[in-house]
Amino acid sequence: MAPEREARERAATGATAATRPRTRLDQPQPPRRRLLPEYDPEAFGRLSERIARFLGTGRFIVGMTVVVVLWVVWNVSAPRDLRFDTYPFIFLTLMLSLQASYAAPLILLAQNRQDDRDRVNLEQDRKQNERSIADTEYLTREIAALRVGLGEVATRDWIRSELQDLVKEMEERYPDGHGDGRVVFPAERPRGRDVDDR
Repeated sequence: MAPEREARERAATGATAATRPRTRLDQPQPPRRRLLPEYDPEAFGRLSERIARFLGTGRFIVGMTVVVVLWVVWNVSAPRDLRFDTYPFIFLTLMLSLQASYAAPLILLAQNRQDDRDRVNLEQDRKQNERSIADTEYLTREIAALRVGLGEVATRDWIRSELQDLVKEMEERYPDGHGDGRVVFPAERPRGRDVDDR
């Protein structure tokens, strides 16, 4: 019964299975084709950081110095037909400026990535500091509340002093006990069995 109804609905709307494919929400769509090549900006950023790190090392400076010295020595002392860059060394100047024109943006890109990382770290540190301050304030309030609460609690020393005051008052009222020979507190009896105290 249900397939007949679906067929009638398809016939009424004019849609067939061949013209409108059924979309499934539980499966990912196939990737679209792109005309331009794709690249991973993170991979390019990591490569630029590696290059910038290498450009800032002493190894690079020593290597560059050796290349420039060999270039100049070869083009000054080699036979004329083997020289490829004569005295004004225009090709050397061109190569050094090409290297500098690529090194500067790579270094800037690496610095921008480092700035982004520093900004994220600073934001995390700021949030951590805010949490620490909030926790400290909460604990301070709790300790203050405990101190206020403990100020109202009867301590052992206070109870002892109150009991001593009561004992003195009772001894003043009844100097010989209750008048019937009993002592004010049974614990003041001579030591013996403490059956009565249980």
